Amino acid sequence: MLPKVAQSPTNDDFVQNPYPFYETCLAKGGKVFWEDYNMVSLFKYNDVSNILKDRRFGRECPEEKKQGHRKELAPFYELEDHSMLQLEPPKHTRLRGLVLRAFTSRKVNSMAAEIETLCAQLMQNFSSNQVNILNEYANKIPVIIIARLLGVPEEMSDQLLRWSNDMVMMYQARRTEEHEERAIKASKEFSVFMRSYVEERRSKPKDDLITHLISAEENGEKLTTDELITTCILLLNAGHEATVHSLGNGIKVLLENKKIMIDWQSEIKINQLIEEILRFDPPLHIFTRYAYDQIDLGDCTLNKGDEVALVLGATGRDKTFWSDPEYFDPNRVIKKNTAFGGGIHFCVGATLARLEMQIALPMLFTKYPKIELAENPRYADVYHFHGLEKLLITLKG
Repeated sequence: MLPKVAQSPTNDDFVQNPYPFYETCLAKGGKVFWEDYNMVSLFKYNDVSNILKDRRFGRECPEEKKQGHRKELAPFYELEDHSMLQLEPPKHTRLRGLVLRAFTSRKVNSMAAEIETLCAQLMQNFSSNQVNILNEYANKIPVIIIARLLGVPEEMSDQLLRWSNDMVMMYQARRTEEHEERAIKASKEFSVFMRSYVEERRSKPKDDLITHLISAEENGEKLTTDELITTCILLLNAGHEATVHSLGNGIKVLLENKKIMIDWQSEIKINQLIEEILRFDPPLHIFTRYAYDQIDLGDCTLNKGDEVALVLGATGRDKTFWSDPEYFDPNRVIKKNTAFGGGIHFCVGATLARLEMQIALPMLFTKYPKIELAENPRYADVYHFHGLEKLLITLKG
C-alpha cells in the first residue's frame, strides 16, 4: 500500500516553493499516491528516468479516456491527435523522424550568431535601468527565434506568444472553463494562421523550417497538412515555455547566489551552469504516462490505462542520486538530466533551448555584472510548469 499525500498544486506556498513537499515525498520512498491528482506519483530520479524509457508506458491517451473529453474542447484535442508529443510508435516514429530531418542539430547550431544579435538588440532596447527581465528579454528570445526558424513574420511574435500562453493553460492545475475557452479560441486561430502559411510555402518554398518540414520525406511518406500545423504549434508552445521558465529561473538563482563566481568566458563552465539550473529549478515539474499493461511497480500495481505522474521537478532533489541537492552548485558535473524528459519523447527542442540559455545568460551578466533584484521574485500559478510571473531587476554595469 502506497502512502497517500495531499497537496494542492495551486496553493500559493506550494507554487512559490514546491521542493519541501517533494522532500517529504522522497522521504516516504519517492513513490506515493498524490490524492489531489488521484494518481500514483514518482519522485525519485531512477524511478522517473526508468519509466521515461520503459515502452510499457506511453503518452498516447487510451481511446476510452479520449471519449470522455467534452465536445466543445475538440479544436484543442484534434490538434493533439497529430502531435508527436501525444503519440506512440509507429505513428510517433514516423512523425519524429520526419521532424528531425528538418529540425537538425546543424540547423539549430547555425542560429548561434542570430541569437547573439537578437540578445544584443533586446538589451539595447531595455526600457529603463529597472526592467521586468521576463517581458523584455526571456519571453522574447525563444518566440522570436522560433518565428524566424518557422518563417513566419517576426512582428507576429506577440500574437504567437498569446496563443501559446492560452493553449498551454490546458496542461495547468489551475485550469478552469474560462481557461479552456481561451485555449479553444487560440487553437482555432493558431490553426487557421499556420494553415495559411503551410499552403503558401507549398507553392512558394523558402529556406525556413516550414518549407523543410514540407520537403521532409521518409519511406515515401511526408507530413500531412494537419501534421505540419500541429508540429509547428508544438515547436512554438513547448520550445517557448521551457526556455522562458529556464531563463527566468536561471537569472533568479544567479542573483540570489551572487557570491558564486561564474567564468563567463569558459564554454565548459557555462554548460555546467546551464545543467545545474535545469537540475535545481527546472521549467516543467510533471510529465505523465499511461500504463499500456498491468505493471508491477514493487510497492503497487498499475492497471492497464492508469496514468502515473513523473515528478521531474523532484528528481533533481533526490538525495539518493545527488550529493547535497538542495545547494546550487554551478561546478557540479551532471551527466544526466530529466528536465527535458527522456526516452523517445525527449524534447526535440532541447538543443535549441540549451543554446539560447548558453548565449542569453552570459551576454546579460557580462554586460551588467552588478545586476541585482529590484524586488522579491514570485512564481506564477502555472503548475505543471514552474516559472516566474515577474522578475524585476536593476541593471548595473
